[in-house]
Formats: sequence, structure tokens, C-alpha cells
Amino acid sequence: MKIWLTRLGFLAALGFVALTVVNASWLAKAPGGSVKLVAQRGVAQVAHDTRLGPDNCTAAAIEPPLHDFIDNTGPSAKHAGILGMRLIEIDLAMTKDGDLAVFGDTSLDCRTDGSGPVGSKTMEELGALDAGYGYTADSGKTFPLRGKGVGAIRPLERFLQSVSSTNRLVFNFGSDDHTEADLLATKLKLVGRDPEKRTDVFFGDAAPVARIKEIYPEAWAFSPEAAKQCASDYVLTGWTSFLPESCKGGTMIIPVDEQWKFWGWPNKLIARMAEFGGTIIVSGPESAGEPIAGLTLPEQLGDIPRDFNGYIWVDDTWAIAPALYPSSDRRSKDEIAATNAALEKRRERQ
Repeated sequence: MKIWLTRLGFLAALGFVALTVVNASWLAKAPGGSVKLVAQRGVAQVAHDTRLGPDNCTAAAIEPPLHDFIDNTGPSAKHAGILGMRLIEIDLAMTKDGDLAVFGDTSLDCRTDGSGPVGSKTMEELGALDAGYGYTADSGKTFPLRGKGVGAIRPLERFLQSVSSTNRLVFNFGSDDHTEADLLATKLKLVGRDPEKRTDVFFGDAAPVARIKEIYPEAWAFSPEAAKQCASDYVLTGWTSFLPESCKGGTMIIPVDEQWKFWGWPNKLIARMAEFGGTIIVSGPESAGEPIAGLTLPEQLGDIPRDFNGYIWVDDTWAIAPALYPSSDRRSKDEIAATNAALEKRRERQ
């Protein structure tokens, strides 16, 4: 009996050593390249509850504003570039008259002075609204951005004029309608923007993502659901050193607080995804609302390995971009002090 127990113990130890070696990140060559930050909605206001998402009125639950930038507007995108961000995520919405607006909600009732579905209005009607009307940090007692977003909801063509030629865009489809991809492609051709050459990115529901892949086969396009499925499959089977079929040529989303779950992280996993043409995004802690949660604290950057060369989703560009790109920080001393105080309160809540 003792002999069998000894043999079993030896085999278990041997198996443990084998798994450790197969998935040892330090045995893999450090990947080349550098990390890329994605500015979600440009320089945006931050909701005080990270569990809020597209189906909630996030504008009615923001932290006290540290700046006057409004999500998904030209000035917001432009300033994200000034702060050093090379990728800017924007949300799209189809209009009643067949145009494509840069706007993040399906309804106008939350953050504007309009009402009803976005798709029930023409582009001209949307352009007359105040995009900052509904933002409040004190349950509706004050509205600090009211009046500052009049005319800020723009058609995609006009919005693109605000973006630097060096910036890559991350287009977020606002619906599950595959024709939204056709409309976007038409608009991009109209302004002479080739997303394959610009290495722009597309994401959203499966139908428009599949269609945009047909139009731009060389572009990176993914659905968050598929990316999270890839991550889940890998956590279950990655110990084998084989990449699941759901990850091959696809996208994997790794929450910053769950990196420890992923076999061979970072270098082994990066190499496995790269071998099959895959891409890795590190997101903020898993959110019940947002399709992809973003980082909200500068120190979360320090939780990500230095060797990581993929993409990091950022929710608070105002506070986080200067931590990685200090030479691009244009904030005043007072703005920096106010930001640090706000971050302390945010840490206390999380």
C-alpha cells in the first residue's frame, strides 16, 4: 500500500512540475512591442458606480466633474489624443434619416434635453440637442455640464475632423443590425478613411461585427461576448498549453483583477495568442453593465506586467493617461490636486 501511495505521490509531483514548466511565463521570450491604451469614449465623465452600464443612466450618477469634456464629442476625442492616447473608442448610433451619429445611448432621455429613441430623430434634430444636459453628481440638484454640449452630437464625418491623423479609432456598433456595418463602411469611404491601413478597430454585437469583417477582412473586429467566451474557455483548458478554438484568430479579455487565473500569463499566453493571430485586452474589473469595463485608477496600470504588449481599456483617461504618458500631461496644478483628491474618494468606495 505504501509503495502505491509513494508512486501516486511521485506521479502527482511529476504532473505538477510538468504543468509548471509548460505554463511558466519566465521560460517564454519576452514579447516585443509596447502596450496600447484605449480611451473609452475619449476623455469622459466617470460614473460613481462601476456596475452601471448602457441600460442605466450613467450621466445621472457621475462623480463631481474634474473637467468639462463630454463623452463621445469632438473636444473629448481631441483631448484624449493630446493626453497621449493613440486609440480612441467611440459609440455609434443610426439616425432616422440614415445617418450615423457619434453617441453612446439608445435613448435621448438620460444625458440630453431630448426624449425618445435616438433612431427616431434625424441628424439635424440630434445636432440641436444639448449633449451635457443630464449630467449630475448630486442626484439632480445641479447640472454642471448643462449648456456646454449644445451641438456636440455630430455625424461621424464631422466628428472625424476632430481626431488627429495619428489616432486609431475603435468603433462600437450601437445595435445588432448588420446594416449598421454597411452604413459605417459607406461613411468611412466617403471621408477617405481606410480602417485597414489605419489599423482601426470594430466591436459590438455579432451581426454587425460579422458584416464588417466581410467588408474589411484585414481589420480587427470582435464581439465582447466572444472575447469573454475565449477567456472562459482558456481558464478551463489552458493548463494543457493548447489554445481553445474560440481564441484562435480572436480576442481575449482579461480583467485586471483576474490575471492570476490565466495559464502562462503573461509571456506564454501572449505567445500562444500571437501564434494564432489573436489579440489580448486587459480590462477593468468585471462590470455588470459595460460590455468592456475600463481601468479607473492609475495604480491598476502597475498591476499589469511590464512585458504586456496588448491593449488596455481605460475608463478614466483624464486620470490614467498621465500616469503612462507624463510628458503629455496638460493639466494644471489645481486640476492635478483635484484629481488626486477624487481618486482617494474613489478608492474608498471600491
